[in-house]
Amino acid sequence: MASQDNITGLGVILGSTEPERLIEWYRAALEPLGARWAEHMLIVGPGAIIGFDRRDDVADEAAEPGRHLVNVTVRDIRAAEAHLNTLGVTWVRPVEDAGEGWYFSTVLDPVGTYLQLIQGPDTP
Repeated sequence: MASQDNITGLGVILGSTEPERLIEWYRAALEPLGARWAEHMLIVGPGAIIGFDRRDDVADEAAEPGRHLVNVTVRDIRAAEAHLNTLGVTWVRPVEDAGEGWYFSTVLDPVGTYLQLIQGPDTP
């Protein structure tokens, strides 16, 4: 039987016909919030990464943007909102107080995938 603490991280790989465009956008969006570029991926938290892959088996734009949501938790969602506004992002869901200390927002990345920012009452 596997140990219950065997999982140590989570990664998302974003496939694109133009990964350089995604890398540039995600770095501009997330590095000022605390993400760190390492070789070919963004480290967005302990054991959490966003990677990028050149693919020829995907469309140039996301056919169903809501099928996959890239979720990033932040300590200060209003600071994240202010930063993203300087980049001219498209808001799918502006910052919303969901109650009980939870805040959610969603923006579109350059290929139409949803990036969701979340702040919880005990966001580490």
